[in-house]
Amino acid sequence: MNRSKILCTLACLLAFNAPMIASAAPVAPDARVMVKVNPQGHYKAVYDIHSGDTTAGISKGLYFARGLIEAYGKQGVQPAQLDIHLVLHGDAAKFLLIDDTYQMAINDPFATNLNAKVTQDLLNLGVHVEACNSALKAMGWTARDVLPGVTIVHDGYTRLIQLQNEGYAYIGGF
Repeated sequence: MNRSKILCTLACLLAFNAPMIASAAPVAPDARVMVKVNPQGHYKAVYDIHSGDTTAGISKGLYFARGLIEAYGKQGVQPAQLDIHLVLHGDAAKFLLIDDTYQMAINDPFATNLNAKVTQDLLNLGVHVEACNSALKAMGWTARDVLPGVTIVHDGYTRLIQLQNEGYAYIGGF
């Protein structure tokens, strides 16, 4: 069949089927299937938290990490099925400081580090909260200045690369 006959045949088929296509009823929004995760699955993620940005008074990265655990829970996934690492470096390192050091870091002698509670909650859920030693050193902080339970890693970037090489889904932007 030559090219013009093929094009003519296609045009005829489209014209013939046009009324059926145009008259097809749209799918009702409530009839759509919602895609969910497998509730028996195991999930690995690493958060790149480097910004000093906050949401609801706490680190934006910690806030959204907690939200991820809640989203999985609504789909039947238990915290034990999650392997989440939060790597805090750069400006975000201050969110992992004990109150005395945090007060000096933000220049407010009356401040309380509200991130301490959410950090402990995340640790209790099995989340690995990690502080970049390079960021700590750059600010003159030591391991004694870091919240209990937080792991100190050599540096944020090599840790992020390591975890991605081990198959952890990268979640950035914080």
